[in-house]
Amino acid sequence: MIKEIFMPALSSTMTEGKIVSWQKTSGDWVEKGETVVVVESDKADMDVESFFSGYLATIIVEAGDVAPVGSTIGLLAETEAEIEQAKQQGVTTLNKEPANTSSSTTPVATAPISTATENQENSSRRNGRIIASPRARKLAKDLKVDLSTLKGNGPHGRIVAEDVEMAAGRIPAVVAASAKSTIPTTPTQVSIPAPPPPPSVVSAPVTPGQVVPMNSLQNAVVRNMNVSLSVPTFHVGYTITTDNLDRLYKQIKSKGVTMTAILAKAVAITLQKHPLLNAVYVDQGIQYPSGINIAVAVAMPDGGLITPVLPNADKMDIYSLSRTWKGLVDRARAKQLQANEYSTGTFTISNLGMFGVNRFDAILPPAQGSILAIGASQPQVVATDDGMIGVKRQMEVNITCDHRIIYGADAAAFLQDLANLIENNSQSLTM
Repeated sequence: MIKEIFMPALSSTMTEGKIVSWQKTSGDWVEKGETVVVVESDKADMDVESFFSGYLATIIVEAGDVAPVGSTIGLLAETEAEIEQAKQQGVTTLNKEPANTSSSTTPVATAPISTATENQENSSRRNGRIIASPRARKLAKDLKVDLSTLKGNGPHGRIVAEDVEMAAGRIPAVVAASAKSTIPTTPTQVSIPAPPPPPSVVSAPVTPGQVVPMNSLQNAVVRNMNVSLSVPTFHVGYTITTDNLDRLYKQIKSKGVTMTAILAKAVAITLQKHPLLNAVYVDQGIQYPSGINIAVAVAMPDGGLITPVLPNADKMDIYSLSRTWKGLVDRARAKQLQANEYSTGTFTISNLGMFGVNRFDAILPPAQGSILAIGASQPQVVATDDGMIGVKRQMEVNITCDHRIIYGADAAAFLQDLANLIENNSQSLTM
């Protein structure tokens, strides 16, 4: 029997996907649960695994090409004798309109490819098969670990490499790195590095007059921005003195703490007092989420942006928050984030201060009520409380809110409490 391989929906907003690479070539045998193709969704590259065993008879959509969600991208044959028949069917499918994805000549059993998305059950076993990442499978084979005995701790219950290493008695690399970063050092052992330069975002060279097609991530940004046009928003700005915050950062940055993590923690703690700023408008009214999940905008090297999410940021200590953030950014730029790692934010931070930007307005993302734009912290000549002239470091923040549920006084009260925390109680962020 010939079975179709469909372009899967890897996220709720995905309408088409790009084939990054086929892990098998035509004629190769594919095991049930084995990765057969890597697909680029809106935000990440995802391994796509087969529900069935069989021969990859023909590839309909080649690497680098784009296909609509639900369209046929390849065909599996259960026996070698069916391979030639599948190839002929593939030619027929290739010549049809994209919307017509089923063969009119040969009845086939259609089966989607399994993906690790939020709609699947949270288990390392699914339909009787073991769900594990390709790296975990290879490690299990090398270390002679039985995957059927493991419980997956990856996204949606998937067995990941760290699970295999733990089962084999090894200390996973990520755990070892985390432990190392928490070992205290004496003042004489600490070497304070120079502040890192801002991340470079370099545009690819283009020819004047050239039209460059957008990639999947850029198209996703376009769709989100179009949705945002239908939301009535307003902006409120505030000036925050950062002298105490800067001192705190100098004290703890040698332990791997980033300014992004500090700001995310400050925002999350302030949101505890202002749950309305963490809420979102829905047709039924105001929806208050169960947690405070801080999304932070990150520019991608090949264009577009993504917002990795720090879940329950108000409950994580600043050191764990920094380690989590570093891992998220590394995976985001490698296009390896799972859907829940970039689509579950309840409040967004956009920080262009690292580029020296003084002040800017941020566009409200879909399914959120607020986004905070953060400018650079710079020395300013100000009047002190005793009537003298002094120099203080200050930064401009500007919040964009959905005016259907949040009003000016709500936003102002939030910014006032955020400023009070940063200016007068920043040490509490390490507790």
